[in-house]
Amino acid sequence: MNENSPMSRPVSDAASDDRALPYAVMPLDVRGRVVRLGPALDDLLRNHAYPPEVSRAVGEAAALTVLLGTALKFDGRFQLQTRTDGVIDLLVVDFDAPDRIRAFARFDADKLAAARADNAATPAGLLGRGHLAFTIDRGPSTQRYQGVVVLDGQGLEAAAHQYFLQSEQIPTLVRLAVGEIVGAQESHWRAGGLIVQFLPDSPERRRMPDLDPGDAPEGAAQPEPMSEDDAWLEAKALAGSVEDVELVDPDLSSERLLYRLFNERGVTVYEPQVVRHACRCSRDSIANMLRSFTPQERHDMIADDGMISVTCEFCGTRRVFEPAEVEAE
Repeated sequence: MNENSPMSRPVSDAASDDRALPYAVMPLDVRGRVVRLGPALDDLLRNHAYPPEVSRAVGEAAALTVLLGTALKFDGRFQLQTRTDGVIDLLVVDFDAPDRIRAFARFDADKLAAARADNAATPAGLLGRGHLAFTIDRGPSTQRYQGVVVLDGQGLEAAAHQYFLQSEQIPTLVRLAVGEIVGAQESHWRAGGLIVQFLPDSPERRRMPDLDPGDAPEGAAQPEPMSEDDAWLEAKALAGSVEDVELVDPDLSSERLLYRLFNERGVTVYEPQVVRHACRCSRDSIANMLRSFTPQERHDMIADDGMISVTCEFCGTRRVFEPAEVEAE
């Protein structure tokens, strides 16, 4: 592992959670990040008391969101959102650059019980069929970018590969893992992720196979088979050998994990990005949101005690307002 580059840092044997560690394998023209989530994921999940299967799916989505969101080079927002017919019909993860993450999931308890009975309560099984959207928001004065991928039971890892194939045209491998450490008093959740991308100087070397034409008319020209670059094939094979337990092992540092994968080629690591669970909601922002409703809509929100209460779906914080506080100005 290269420790001499002016952009790199000393190798650490100490495992550190809630960090995204950028790295590069120069001989193979690949770059990427390793993400390890611990206390931040625990905090995120603790607000909701999800069933374990739902927590596992949210953990995967959080790891993927941090993998992609920490690539932002500006103070903006990266959002992952799924809408499906599955047990989890809505899943949202927000990453506010440079370091804040929050999430929530909406699920059907009856469907979850049925999925358990059918041994189908995996993250992919719970998401079902629908779509996955990645949204990049640079701020109010700029246009948002959104990429959409069809979910057809393939799970987030495969959906991420499909996204990079059809939207970014960057050869990419993503690995995700979630684990629960069960203690005598309480359990702790961990999530890990690895992304590796092929970024050679030559655009021709980055070319990817065309998408499957699907039900093309008979006699239509078929795309020519295209061989992948040898360096990318090697990088995929090395990165693809990572095991789930390695991605969530609390005693294995991200640096040592990368050394296991790429030591034959040499890997350079850079300054890690700290990640924390934090919600952007505030009393003022919610009051402004309430003022945007019509007087009749605000009247309909008044409870029997004469107050208007709002609970944030992300962090679970409940805020109570006098109706006069949120009258439109």
